[in-house]
Amino acid sequence: MDLPFTQDVFFDLFGQYNVAVWPLALLFYLLAAVCVALMFRPGRWATLIVSGTMAAMWAVNGVGYHWLFFREINPAATLFAVVFVVQAMLLIVLPTRSPTFRYAVQADARSGVGLLLVLFATVLYPLWGWLAGHGWPEMPVFGASPCPTTIFTVGILLNGTWRVARWLLIVPGLWAAVGGSAAILLGVPQDFALLATLAILVLFAVGRLSGLRFARHVAADAV
Repeated sequence: MDLPFTQDVFFDLFGQYNVAVWPLALLFYLLAAVCVALMFRPGRWATLIVSGTMAAMWAVNGVGYHWLFFREINPAATLFAVVFVVQAMLLIVLPTRSPTFRYAVQADARSGVGLLLVLFATVLYPLWGWLAGHGWPEMPVFGASPCPTTIFTVGILLNGTWRVARWLLIVPGLWAAVGGSAAILLGVPQDFALLATLAILVLFAVGRLSGLRFARHVAADAV
């Protein structure tokens, strides 16, 4: 597949974007830590704070990255911006309209895998990028960049009540498929994790629909 921009142009754009939004990435790291802590003490307000944090990330990615920057080199970014903003709105609306929806860490496979994805998105993703030669400010940064934000979102949502979380996982799943292509086309090896994230998401979705024990998240899915 031919892209309307080169690898050098892509990373130069990331450099401009990261400088423009700095130090927003630091704030998102702080909020990510708060989100993980709140999932160990699930409640209504904790759920709304976690959802609101992810909504802010998706809104920044949609408006800040896709619309204001990426659209300059890729016309498809207009569509990406709309989809990301829609996801941000869904992260606010669906949890607000579902009083029993909770993010809750449990001793089960879904929570374990979800927390591993969160760890990867916040720590291992940028480390892998640095080892691959993508230093600051050209590297995709957690919270302010689409791909690590998508992995983080899937990890958090795997700890959520499935009745609502399944709808909130659709857009991250789609972006995992689209963004995963960057691993090959743009030389971003850490984005191979997006394809693994998509495979994990499909595995748990099929397992949940099939009633398999490993895919259940008992405390959250019971409500």
